[in-house]
Amino acid sequence: MMTAERLDRDALTAVQGRRLTELVSAIYRRNTFYTRKFDDAGLVLERLQFPRDLERLPLTTKAELNADQAANPPWGTALTEPLERYTRYCQTSSTTGRPLRWIDTNESWQFLLDCWKAVYRGARVGPGDRVFFPFSFGPFLGFWAGFEAGTQMGLHCIPGGGMSSQIRLALIESVGATVVCCTPTYALRLAEIAEHEHPLRPLAESTVRLLIVAGEPGGSIPPTRERIERNWGARVIDHHGLTEVGPVSFECWEAPGYLHVNEGQFIAEVLDPASGRTLDISTTQPGLQFFTGNKLDGSITGKAGHVYNKRFGLCLETQHFPDSPNKANFPTTILRPDEKYNSRTVFAFGVSK
Repeated sequence: MMTAERLDRDALTAVQGRRLTELVSAIYRRNTFYTRKFDDAGLVLERLQFPRDLERLPLTTKAELNADQAANPPWGTALTEPLERYTRYCQTSSTTGRPLRWIDTNESWQFLLDCWKAVYRGARVGPGDRVFFPFSFGPFLGFWAGFEAGTQMGLHCIPGGGMSSQIRLALIESVGATVVCCTPTYALRLAEIAEHEHPLRPLAESTVRLLIVAGEPGGSIPPTRERIERNWGARVIDHHGLTEVGPVSFECWEAPGYLHVNEGQFIAEVLDPASGRTLDISTTQPGLQFFTGNKLDGSITGKAGHVYNKRFGLCLETQHFPDSPNKANFPTTILRPDEKYNSRTVFAFGVSK
């Protein structure tokens, strides 16, 4: 079966529309939380066509879910199945307040595992790799799903919970781990301990060829990423996700430093909650570059005297993949003298209802 990462745009859009239609139909009148939100938004689900009508679906915030759980403890009302069908419990890290409790059925847990499989495929991890998880395996989702997804893919997964950093380093060496899954800061911490305690056995000479990191922004911050790669002598692959849905984006081996939305499982939307403005982009280009506006510093003034400070704007640029001329498996960017170049991109602005 062809994975979603390899579908052309039209086929992928059709899959997204079908799956979203099935999802909203499955939860309406079964999930109290979302039935209330759909009714409050005045939606008639039979009239919606996805992904065209994506903007009509109401947004959900973590604050809403937390408030729902506080009013209906302990699980809230965002449950679609009978309680006895839920088999998994996780919770958020609570770095910004009360932890959000999240429970999964076997089926919804499998969805998270399938999201993780896309991370592995993008990182070129497969059977024959020995993956080490220096992770506590507590109620934080973390790498729970990564461990189980790996076993389903035929990876040799090794848990590292309940160990000191020294024992974890010794285990990496003794079993010949090829992949390590951890946070960026812990990758740096392990490197510091290895350098201090084993100066004659550089970590860069270990069997580890790849680190898959998450949970913190360091994997996509160039100085941090470069430091990890230098200390370990291995590639860093970043990804991000949420306790509620698992991995949302992932980095691929061919384009270091860039995160791809896992479009086989998610649809990305750009909107301005204050005004309701939305933007849909369709293009014949294979890639989309997202510029965050991090370097805006207030020195530019726009319409009506508005000052553009950090992240006051964003830019979405359709293009070919970076370094395409040097990647044989990327769509070509070479234009021969007798060839014509045509590209079409449509930016469609709207207002959410």
